[in-house]
Amino acid sequence: MRVLRPTVSAGRLLFLWLRLPLRPPGPRLSSGRAAAAGALERAMDELLHRAVPAMPAYGLREKTPAPAENQCADFVSFYGGLAEAADRAELLGRLARGFGVDHGQVAEQSAAVLQLLQQPREAAVLLQAEDRLRYALVPRYRSLFHHISKLDGGVRFLVQLRADLLEAQALKLMEGPHVREMNGVLKSMFSEWFSSGFLNLERVTWRSPCEMLQNISEAEAVHPVKNWADMKRRVGPYRRCYFFSHCSTPGEPLIILHVALTSEISSSIQTIIVKESPTSETEERDKITTAVLYSLSLTQQGLQGVELGAFLIKRVVKELQKEFPHLGTFASLSPIPGFTKWLLGLLKSKAKDHGRNELLTDSECKEISKITGGPVNETLKTILSSSEWAQSEQLVRALQAPLMRLCAWYLYGEKHRGYALNPVANFHLQNGAVMWRINWMADVSLKGITGSCGLMVNYRYFLEDTATNRTTYLSSKSIKASEQVLSLVAQFQKNSKL
Repeated sequence: MRVLRPTVSAGRLLFLWLRLPLRPPGPRLSSGRAAAAGALERAMDELLHRAVPAMPAYGLREKTPAPAENQCADFVSFYGGLAEAADRAELLGRLARGFGVDHGQVAEQSAAVLQLLQQPREAAVLLQAEDRLRYALVPRYRSLFHHISKLDGGVRFLVQLRADLLEAQALKLMEGPHVREMNGVLKSMFSEWFSSGFLNLERVTWRSPCEMLQNISEAEAVHPVKNWADMKRRVGPYRRCYFFSHCSTPGEPLIILHVALTSEISSSIQTIIVKESPTSETEERDKITTAVLYSLSLTQQGLQGVELGAFLIKRVVKELQKEFPHLGTFASLSPIPGFTKWLLGLLKSKAKDHGRNELLTDSECKEISKITGGPVNETLKTILSSSEWAQSEQLVRALQAPLMRLCAWYLYGEKHRGYALNPVANFHLQNGAVMWRINWMADVSLKGITGSCGLMVNYRYFLEDTATNRTTYLSSKSIKASEQVLSLVAQFQKNSKL
């Protein structure tokens, strides 16, 4: 999805030619740079006051004509010409701070609702007062976004705008409650615009257009595609690739799901993406009993937090059930991003404790020390910071038991606001899946070893139980897990005082 970049009007070329970052490094600006920065700031203010529609009075909200199309197009043109991330952040920050909710109106309408509650009136009067309050709570910039969405390419532009906003927040170019509020407003609007009814499910095969295959290959974020032969395997026999596109951008993938059709729940990604292609193009349908979801990639960062992944999995499951009515097992083979980073942090904190190592048993400590020739904590921090340890059969064997139970605790026991800390785990658990099986040396790629010590996890979808599991997880924050996972967690708790 490419950002809309309309032509900038000639009257603004001077501003764009003079454009400099508004917050350049260094303590002082030269007079020329300061003047250029000041000119750009004034241009931003003038643009926003012209482009952002005023909120009509409540009684006139349905009678006020829409702003001229060129007002919204001016904003799109100006924003599209800002090459520096700092300049885009400055414009969005001014929009968020200066064109949000009218707090005076909110206070006035809130007081009116409270007064009606204290002096009971007809229900219609109270309902209208509540409606006035809801209207007052709508930020002014929402109207700008709404009208931009009606422009040709407007939805695409807004998705990229939110991606810029999220990036600016991550880089600390802009922050604060007003910015977070505007991000929430955009996310809410996208959740409506990108609901399942507006999404088209499309399948990719080797016969798909070359450009489509190229886009799918470049968008793969979980297990990078190596070459065309690799791509052919991933869309060939016993494999399925689906994506969602939006009615406003047909044919453009928003989120992509790769599926392997197997006879059992896969425990290694190597068997899926490294295995040689079948010699025959014909699938033996009676051998296909399991669908393994092994890669889910969002192509548009501006759609983070919008419930696309869950919709896509549900649609793909239904599609596969139509194609294979006997298909009964659905599971993921998922990466565990953040595990190695968490583990190294844990080892670092334990290094300050000069007593017994609380993460490993005495026998494990002796075995690892014998292989490495050094103290366990320091040695583990060193070897786990690279991928070389995976080349040693002795270390792979010695580390299996401790890393398996540490990983089980990371997935099951480490929480953020009561929910699973690991984002992939949280995603599948919110969808109603069961934490099914942790797999050793399941991803021996450089990314797999350095990111999660080669471990992967299956989340299993029992279709008849997903709704109940989802409700239980969201309401009581209780994780549904298999005996294998719970046994590993119990082993961890026995050897640890965390």
